[in-house]
Amino acid sequence: MVKKTIFYILVVSPLLAASLVTATVYLFLTSPYEGPEKQFVISPGESFSKINYRLEKESVIFSAKLFYYLAKYKKNIGRLKAGSFTIKSGMDSFDVMETLVNSSPHLIKVTIPEGKNLYEIGSLLEQKNILKKDLFIKEAKKTNYLDIFEIPHNLNLEGHLFPDTYKFAKGVGASQVVSALVNNFKNKTKDLNLSAHPSLSPFQLITLASIVEKETGAAFERPIIAGVFHNRLKKKMRLQSDPTTIYGIWDSYKGNLKKKHLLEKTPYNTYKIPSLPIGPIANPSLQAIKAVLSPQKHNYLYFVSKNDGTHIFTRNYQEHLKAVEKWQKTRRNRKGKSWRDLKQKAK
Repeated sequence: MVKKTIFYILVVSPLLAASLVTATVYLFLTSPYEGPEKQFVISPGESFSKINYRLEKESVIFSAKLFYYLAKYKKNIGRLKAGSFTIKSGMDSFDVMETLVNSSPHLIKVTIPEGKNLYEIGSLLEQKNILKKDLFIKEAKKTNYLDIFEIPHNLNLEGHLFPDTYKFAKGVGASQVVSALVNNFKNKTKDLNLSAHPSLSPFQLITLASIVEKETGAAFERPIIAGVFHNRLKKKMRLQSDPTTIYGIWDSYKGNLKKKHLLEKTPYNTYKIPSLPIGPIANPSLQAIKAVLSPQKHNYLYFVSKNDGTHIFTRNYQEHLKAVEKWQKTRRNRKGKSWRDLKQKAK
């Protein structure tokens, strides 16, 4: 009897205790999340301890301590992905672990249109709840990116943030977003010889392409307008481009370009400076860059909007004044016109 008692104390009791602990741990780990379906967002670089704390705080898991031991046992401490994940009612800790480690995070799609500047891109990213505008702009001004394209350090990545459709996880880091746009620019332009122009550097070519992009909503006009600007540069004429002037006063511009703005000297006001602006004013499409590399050869020096996205091109100032009179000062030629008409015609 004594031997049986000793055996029970020394062997059976610890086994029963261990079994009880194991059963209790398993019970807690399989305790289901009982709240409504929700999105759980993990930020890039967020530590396991912080993620674990938030999971318990939001009642997604029963115990952060047990979830840690589960992650350690499965060797998942450093494998939780950044992004947004769906947590469904009824999931237990095992399900949550599987979701955060092996499922694909939800991605947010954002389309950056051709001709948007970096401030507008920042606003788009913020509207989509991908990234705060200020964080994006700050990252786009870091010098480690500027060195890649030999951009002066008093500027930013304007012109080199390729317009395209992207997918990002909510809470993605600013460096990842900027890198995606910059790498896309490098990839899309890798087959272009940006050093081919005899008098313009690659940076100046992108600057000119950004102006061409902003000046027309008609793709077929890009080579013609590129030719106009090349002609003016050769003759050392001012480019006199409204979009460059607007970019130079971006922070204060209210949507109505006035004579006082044209007289204000900024590094971007091509009504005042006899050269290209100091840098790009937007992010051009591949087609705009190609247009600058292969401009149409002609004798045009001026162009005037027909108020539908297309332009009238003229060779001298007298012809230009006549075009202005017809298309800008004649009310019937302005009424109801829109660049959207081009899209209707295309259909």
